[in-house]
Amino acid sequence: MRLFRSRKRKKAPKPELSQPLAAETDAKQENPPLNNSLAENLNTLQTMFANCTDFTYRELKIGLELVPVLLLYVNGITDEQTVNQNILKSLVNIRCSNLEISRSNNLEMIKNEFLEIGNITEISTIGEVTDAILTGSVVLLLEGTARALQIGTKGFVGRPISESVTEGVVRGPREGFTESLRTNTALLRRKIKTPNLKLEKFVLGRVTKTEVNIAYIEGISNTKVVDEVKKRISLIDVDSVLESAYIEEMIEDEAFTLFPQIDHSERPDKVAAGILQGQVAIFTDGTPFVLIVPTMMIQFLQSSEDYYDRSIYATSVRLVRFFFLNLALLLPALYIAITTFHRELLPTPLLISITAAREGAPFPTVIEVLMMEVTFEALREAGIRLPKPVGQAVSIVGGLVIGDAAVQASMVSPITVIIVALTGISSFGIPSYSFALAIRVLRFGMILLASTLGLYGILLGLLVMQAHLVSLRSFGVPFFAPLAPFNLRDAKDLVMRFPWWAMGERPRLIAKNNNNNTQRQKFFLKPAPPDENEQ
Repeated sequence: MRLFRSRKRKKAPKPELSQPLAAETDAKQENPPLNNSLAENLNTLQTMFANCTDFTYRELKIGLELVPVLLLYVNGITDEQTVNQNILKSLVNIRCSNLEISRSNNLEMIKNEFLEIGNITEISTIGEVTDAILTGSVVLLLEGTARALQIGTKGFVGRPISESVTEGVVRGPREGFTESLRTNTALLRRKIKTPNLKLEKFVLGRVTKTEVNIAYIEGISNTKVVDEVKKRISLIDVDSVLESAYIEEMIEDEAFTLFPQIDHSERPDKVAAGILQGQVAIFTDGTPFVLIVPTMMIQFLQSSEDYYDRSIYATSVRLVRFFFLNLALLLPALYIAITTFHRELLPTPLLISITAAREGAPFPTVIEVLMMEVTFEALREAGIRLPKPVGQAVSIVGGLVIGDAAVQASMVSPITVIIVALTGISSFGIPSYSFALAIRVLRFGMILLASTLGLYGILLGLLVMQAHLVSLRSFGVPFFAPLAPFNLRDAKDLVMRFPWWAMGERPRLIAKNNNNNTQRQKFFLKPAPPDENEQ
């Protein structure tokens, strides 16, 4: 069976360029080199940054000949302390030292002997100068030189490292990713200390120029998957990338499906664990959410805490989680199907109790369930969008008040309120928010099938959903693995979570590569009590 399947893209007709895009293409083609005249370069850059109040430049003269020097940067995204202490101070020292600056080696002398900055590169075009300035660097220009120095001084204020909001755990690391790309890659480096951890850079967005890094371990990750990730990212041609979701929708295998095929996380330990088992992480500057590919469906039902508790506890929690998944998807549909079409399946006392509770209800069961489901979804959405103190009050008090008022007014039966409440609570037990959204949408489809065909409609919906899941791929890896195709070795981390000493190999379908490096630890690590003869 061919596990890896490269996605074929249809060749779209070449679109006609609109005026903004044509101008932007001309700007790309017209990337003139720097001029020897400092005044010409400054005039060009002032024209480009016209009406930009944060654009800052500073003119100095250094050496015995008082050679003009120009510093260019953007206020707010540059570390002012570094500019003042390490750059301006160094240039003033050159002036005070009465050193004769030569026109032939002035840049090399300043770069190698005076500037106390580690990250310095030479650039030679106007485009490189503007890109450097807009990414937080300082550009140094000298009179009589058609080159410049790009000095790394990024220093904009960002959110400090804090605990993940969307993926909380009782036991485990408390740090989460931030909006700074370099902070995020540094958090990953703290977890994986090997030169085989590779970070490759891409720049996406014609306007935003967002930096994107892919992270993988050479020798463990599947080389075909890594090449496919690079290929799909390099094909992205958009004007802006503001969040990793932009990239996710551009590189996933199947666009028209409810199920997410790419996992995302803001926990460094989860991303590091995925990379160590052969997956590829995609970091995007400006967002704390990191994409993880390829992804199997079972990973959306696993939590980081599953690997920090003992295997018995983790297995028990996973069983409860799978039970919650079934309730969140099928409970309202089963209630409608049984009370409408298959009442003979209920015990007589329970049927009498349900019938008595629904006495006087003006709407059919399906209308009651839909009304309460829509109300519950509205309260949940309001609780998320409102400020946190107000949102919690709205979601809790609103649910109690509306539910009790609807029952008192005989709009819905009490059993319907109980069913909808159990369904909502069960959906909160799914660790992945994006996967829970898919279940919430599918639940309405199951309700409609149950209201028309009863249990047969539910079975039909499950069969279609199962066939669809089996057909999905995530970067060539079967989405429903290791169940389809079934792999006994990978099943150690499926519903049951075997102890760490029993999981000696990485997932076969993810870490399959040319070197077949699937072993993650030494065999026969099972602990045992000491031998009495050795005591």
